[in-house]
Amino acid sequence: MQKQYYVYILSNKGRSTIYIGITSGLVKRITEHREGIYSTNSSSFTSKYNCKDLIYVEQLSNPEEAIAREKQLKGWGRTKKWQLILSLNPDMKDLSDLI
Repeated sequence: MQKQYYVYILSNKGRSTIYIGITSGLVKRITEHREGIYSTNSSSFTSKYNCKDLIYVEQLSNPEEAIAREKQLKGWGRTKKWQLILSLNPDMKDLSDLI
């Protein structure tokens, strides 16, 4: 079975801030963000801005592709990022229950 990689976007409840990351273990990584695991201190970005809702996820087949996609998304402006999110999640629901 081939390992899968994920580019994901988290947001806070007010949808005012987003965090973009990559992982090969999506469920585990989302849990870690929610519980503050692996945060070096309480000022980590996701902890500081309370980004715990999974609002976008993209599955890729290799780590190089995932890293390139993460960098691409991080390089986009705010409007373009939100357009991407809304194109697949127009209601801005937390997708955690679907993974």
